Amino acid sequence: MIDVQAIGPDDWKAWRDLRLAALQEAAFAFGSRYEDWADAPEDRWRQRLSEPGAYQVIASIDGTPAGMAGGFPDGDKAELVSMWVAPEGRGKGVGNALMRAVEDWARGTGATALELSVVPGNDPAHNLYLRHGYVDTDEPGDLMADGVRRELVMRKPL
Repeated sequence: MIDVQAIGPDDWKAWRDLRLAALQEAAFAFGSRYEDWADAPEDRWRQRLSEPGAYQVIASIDGTPAGMAGGFPDGDKAELVSMWVAPEGRGKGVGNALMRAVEDWARGTGATALELSVVPGNDPAHNLYLRHGYVDTDEPGDLMADGVRRELVMRKPL
């Protein structure tokens, strides 16, 4: 059974463990680097989970953490960030559960659209987003850590 729980600053250890696993396992998919977070003090982790208006969730399968995602308000839209599903959670509905949780949160904030960025070539993530109704935009995304590749921006009306 998949369980999705909203988390806050007191859950920083669980989020840290997932975030570091994500940055190691799928370094190509994130703008942040493992090296930037590996030795981060507790205060930095707590601060990341304390940003005003932000929403962070962890998905678990039978009590074992299997994925994470977050949402940030951005005017009349919201942004989906830090989405990652652990290898053992892939193909089991974890990504779908995380997407639904963040989409429900965004609707609750009054957002009219949800935006996200995905690395070109990350076909499993891109396909998940397409299945959830996101469309590619022509907007340039942020530069990745390599300073060369740009994220692909996708959007879904809510």
